Amino acid sequence: MDLSGVTALFSDLEVVELTTWVERGWVQPDSTEAGWEFHEIDVARVRLLHDLRRDMDVAEDALPLVLSLLDQVYELRGTLRSLLGELQSRSPELFATVLASVVRDPTRR
Repeated sequence: MDLSGVTALFSDLEVVELTTWVERGWVQPDSTEAGWEFHEIDVARVRLLHDLRRDMDVAEDALPLVLSLLDQVYELRGTLRSLLGELQSRSPELFATVLASVVRDPTRR
């Protein structure tokens, strides 16, 4: 999807604002001879930025910190998902024990 296609998804998103987000590295579409090519993950990131700015009223100068923290959470979730998948494939019994322990007391540290 190109730049105009992405902005068409949002009634109040201007090309200038989306361009700024790309230039700041908050959205990272592929660069082609014709311009930027936004993939599904890029559109999801634009939607997140749009929600943060419009619905949650996050200040623009706070966005780098918020995005960094959210990226860390997503990365951690992926790592945990991989770890649990590996554990389940190697030792279903241990996986079941660990999962039961976490589900029983999710606040346990």
